Amino acid sequence: MEKQNFIVITGPESTGKTELAQALALELNCQWVPELSRGFIEQLGRPYQISDVETIARLQIQQFQKVLAGNRNFTIFDTGLIITKVWFDVVYQQCPDWLTEAIQKLPKCLHLLCATDIPWAPDPVRENGGKMREKLFDSYKQELEFFGFPYEIIYGLGSERLKNAIRVLKQHQYV
Repeated sequence: MEKQNFIVITGPESTGKTELAQALALELNCQWVPELSRGFIEQLGRPYQISDVETIARLQIQQFQKVLAGNRNFTIFDTGLIITKVWFDVVYQQCPDWLTEAIQKLPKCLHLLCATDIPWAPDPVRENGGKMREKLFDSYKQELEFFGFPYEIIYGLGSERLKNAIRVLKQHQYV
């Protein structure tokens, strides 16, 4: 399997994905693509609907295509389409075929799956604390395996999490 020039940070809510993506980008002097869904949901001014999640998924696909088409530099994506697929599955008990097809067409890049060892921190956008975080973690893991994405689970608090992620990237010869 050809190594890609990008990785995806994934995992349940409040597991340090954005903090890890930013820290890795700074440490590795590379670009990172911020999470799209959070800003989208915050700007709605109302509860999200299935059509909003569809829009988010389409925007994520466009974002991936744009970066992959013109980019030769190492890039870190803060979340990806697996999270959006699980979002559809959990909230709506369905997922559009076009999203599944888009995931199947993605290059098989490394995913760093953030463990739930960081304490839950509520905020206005987060919905899934408690035992649901573990359930979502398991769902992300199952989807990564189903679609054939290589992944590593990242544990640790604070700088330890960053060190573990860098160690994994070295093992996979990204750095």
